[in-house]
Amino acid sequence: MDRKTTPVYRNYCDLAGIKTADFHGWELPLHFSQGISAEHTAVRTAAGLFDVSHMGEIFIEGEQAEWYLDQLITGSVLSMKSGEVKYTFLCYPDGNVADDIIVYKCSDTRFLLVVNAGNREKDYSWITRDNPVAQSQSSLPVIKDQSDAWAQLALQGPKSEQLLTELIPEVRDIGYFTFRDDLFYDEIPLLVSRTGYTGEDGFEIYLNAEDGGTFWDLLVQAGAQPCGLGARDTLRLEAKFPLYGHEISESITPLEANLSVFTDLEKSYFIGKEALARQKEQGIPRTLRGIEMIEPGVPREGCRVFSGENQLGTVTSGTKSPTLNKFIALVLIERGSGLKIGDELEIEIHRKRKRARLVKTPFYKKTGRS
Repeated sequence: MDRKTTPVYRNYCDLAGIKTADFHGWELPLHFSQGISAEHTAVRTAAGLFDVSHMGEIFIEGEQAEWYLDQLITGSVLSMKSGEVKYTFLCYPDGNVADDIIVYKCSDTRFLLVVNAGNREKDYSWITRDNPVAQSQSSLPVIKDQSDAWAQLALQGPKSEQLLTELIPEVRDIGYFTFRDDLFYDEIPLLVSRTGYTGEDGFEIYLNAEDGGTFWDLLVQAGAQPCGLGARDTLRLEAKFPLYGHEISESITPLEANLSVFTDLEKSYFIGKEALARQKEQGIPRTLRGIEMIEPGVPREGCRVFSGENQLGTVTSGTKSPTLNKFIALVLIERGSGLKIGDELEIEIHRKRKRARLVKTPFYKKTGRS
């Protein structure tokens, strides 16, 4: 089966030195000619540009939209103001995660949900018919998957504001985790938010699919470094941002992933609340921690974690950090292990156990905004 391509793909696919990869059925850049490390450094020091048009955009509209969405997610929509953005989870009744999503509140009757590309069809089915709230209602708000109509670009790095304001001066007034959907570049309508997935300041630019390539070229000409999936992964891992299927999944709850701050157990109801409240009361069995290798080796997903002869858990994500020049990983281990920051454990890499130590996370944290 042919891989899907984004509406921006044709603007960079023929560049010399580009390497692409299959990501949930999408042909996406792994890295451009300068390589992952250089792209990573560009985001940490200047401005990097990612084509993330593969992400899904689902709109919920109508008089019931606010009430209905609030039943589906672990955070509170009712506490949001128009123009605000929220990171939250769609959970199953057992408390495990269907997806982690970004919610944009356009108004009390209109919301944009940005979902992971690999979960788009599953999420749409869950939101529209498969969840227990939908099955109990005689009517629902209008729910539309408009993903194919949109392009999305992510501009990240300490110089991203300076670069983007040269094209759209109003973006300097967009606060962290807020957005504006009334902006234009010439006659191109834009929705611009300020969130990020790298640990740096940055913006997400949503626009009509047919305009995506034009704006990509404008940002590159203005000085943004094109970046691929490789740098996106090393950047998010340094900042301890979860990746669905790794740190959270259909078998890992938000509480086990140490993401309880995004799980409002004080809400009167959301799907999965009962299971998560019970897990918290009975004792959360696992915890997500950070490690760095003492002995060299890349700790990959699935590598087993040991303390003595006791297997404590597994690696969820690992890499060599370009910023720190160290091998780092996130591990999901037993909460009752008694290990503390600085204690040693072992990671089984290629059937050999290598020494590592528990460290504080995030591995990298920028001071100031975001």
